[in-house]
Amino acid sequence: MSNKTEPDYTYLSDIDRLIHEPARLAIMAVLSGCESADFQFLLRTTGLNKGNLSAQAIKLSEAGYVDVEKGFRGRTPYTLYRLTPLGKGALEYYQSLIKNTLRRLGKPGK
Repeated sequence: MSNKTEPDYTYLSDIDRLIHEPARLAIMAVLSGCESADFQFLLRTTGLNKGNLSAQAIKLSEAGYVDVEKGFRGRTPYTLYRLTPLGKGALEYYQSLIKNTLRRLGKPGK
């Protein structure tokens, strides 16, 4: 029988599953490092295909995490993405949960 206290990871139920999905996490991570990014930049930096990037960006936009701006430069269409304040806060909270979990791995009673 062990005297160690069992670790408590129940707080992980608070993790934002919308952000936790790898494709959306990649988009959020890229956008957290810049003011805004266009579709082609996100395509290159995330490694997603066009359809997946579009679908995941729509989900993030519907949640209020990402602002999407569409327009034209001359006759060429463009799409710009940026994190909203809500998205920044959600990503910071997600990051704190992950960091806390990694710090606690293998430490009983933390």
